[in-house]
Amino acid sequence: MKTTLRILLLCLLALQVSAQEHVFVETESFADKGGWVIDQQSFSVMHSSYLMAHGMGRPVKDAATTVNFPKKGKYNIWVRTKDWAPFPKGPGKFQLVIDGQAVNKVFGESGSDEWKWYPAGEIDIKNDQVKLALKDLTGFNGRCDAILFTNASKFTPPNKEEELLAFRRKQLNLTSKPAEAGHFDLVVVGGGIAGTCAAISASRMGLKVALIQDRPVLGGNNSSEIRVHLMGDVDKNHYPKLGRIVREMDNGDPGNGNPDAREYGDARKIAIVKDEKNISLFLNTHVDQVEKEQDIIVAVTGRNIATNQEYRFSGSFFADCTGDGTLGFLAGADFRMGRESKAETGESLASEKADDFTLGTSNLWASLEKDSVSSFPATPWALQFSDEYHIDKGKADWEWETGFGNFNTIYEAEKIRDHNLRAIYGNWSYLKNNKAAKYAKSELAWVAYIGGKRESRRLLGDHILNQMDIQEGKFYPDGAVTATWTIDLHFPDPKNSKYFEGQEFFAGTKHIKVAPYTIPYRCLYSRNIQNLFMAGRNISTTHVAFGSTRVMRTCGMMGEVVGFASYLTKKHKTSPRGVYQDHLDELVTILKGETLAPQP
Repeated sequence: MKTTLRILLLCLLALQVSAQEHVFVETESFADKGGWVIDQQSFSVMHSSYLMAHGMGRPVKDAATTVNFPKKGKYNIWVRTKDWAPFPKGPGKFQLVIDGQAVNKVFGESGSDEWKWYPAGEIDIKNDQVKLALKDLTGFNGRCDAILFTNASKFTPPNKEEELLAFRRKQLNLTSKPAEAGHFDLVVVGGGIAGTCAAISASRMGLKVALIQDRPVLGGNNSSEIRVHLMGDVDKNHYPKLGRIVREMDNGDPGNGNPDAREYGDARKIAIVKDEKNISLFLNTHVDQVEKEQDIIVAVTGRNIATNQEYRFSGSFFADCTGDGTLGFLAGADFRMGRESKAETGESLASEKADDFTLGTSNLWASLEKDSVSSFPATPWALQFSDEYHIDKGKADWEWETGFGNFNTIYEAEKIRDHNLRAIYGNWSYLKNNKAAKYAKSELAWVAYIGGKRESRRLLGDHILNQMDIQEGKFYPDGAVTATWTIDLHFPDPKNSKYFEGQEFFAGTKHIKVAPYTIPYRCLYSRNIQNLFMAGRNISTTHVAFGSTRVMRTCGMMGEVVGFASYLTKKHKTSPRGVYQDHLDELVTILKGETLAPQP
């Protein structure tokens, strides 16, 4: 009898579990984003993108979608969000609207700056389909990661990183095999200037190339999302062929933070890439998984930041042009982050002690003069400015920068961006409300919500470029890219530190001039992953040398060299290191622009 009762109870429990239904909605997958934007900058922490209401103080249009329910009945509602500026409560307020009726709770004002699931009551679902909307209330960067409907009365969705990732994957059906994107001679991860130039260079040498970019535009810091102009010279090269693709990417010099997005040539960049018959372009795709066989990368998997569809890219060779060294990190490549000590490198400009200090991240902004007077609200949650200290300008330049070792530029990217926003909005509020004679008719025209990073991981190659290489103008046999930018290492502006010590957002620098010098090819491939190239700000340098190599025209030429070298790896069935050891003369021949038949 006891055995029978126990079996019956287990059957009832199983029936109860099977009756549980979760309806999980990732907000970035909303069919109509309205005025909300997708932010994927914290994918390495959250394993997800999210929607954000970036209205610069003006509420944005609702984001909306339709959701199918497997069965009717009562469901508990959970919303995953945060209060991004809780001082004590932040401004990012929004509501969840279901079938035209707002849930009786305002999100984004909890006083907690941690991502959490918040209960939002119960709803009786009476139709197979339900219309959801996110209604922004302020225009000040409210954000929503996901929405969950569950009929399990005692269920609380997981919030710990690994548990939540497993839950996401299960609810999104990502546990099955990703779609095969194909096999490529070269898989380029990162579509900034370096990655785009690498893809084009390899394509024109006859290679089949995948170019994977985690945003909807190419160009990285030179895109309309970040708006940094290209720097470094391309006309002082030892090798006349190098820099031609960089020139194609160059849309002129619109300066930093120009309010006209068209000046940065997003459409041109994409058109140039799409005209390349050998390039398969994958925008909005974040690579977060790597397959390896010993020290060789076999494939990478990327997830679309809007649809969450996963794709697998297999390849013979891979190029990390992510800036953050993401691909190399996932593959176990040797890397360095922060400053080396003088004792380690022998550099006079190195830090006395090694530390985690990195150059920061900028979020540029600009205002425009209008015909009529406008207002801007008080921002008690933002940084506070005064007659004694404020930035009396109508647009930003490179100096608006946060990081400096106070934040990790990879794992705290959201905090860095949010700190920049608190500085921008706080300063603008002060100008509008205290300097009306000058700014009464000015309005914020554009504020970057994607951070323009300078420094994070540096992947280590067979040569680590240092200060002496640069200042002594050493020309190694594999000297490839000619660089011209100063050693440009930023630090907190002293006056800014006086008022915001530990929370600086404004930078200073001292430009140390250099004569044109060459970056060795050995800085452009990993020393411990056999088939990994790198180009961009994550190449093999010390922190000091990085201060000169990081500018985008220089990075673009690195990409061109990687494209040429990848052609030789295929032609000779060798590795990036093998090109240096056995085929360097042939690489130099290509760089000189001399005739060399491309691979069919």
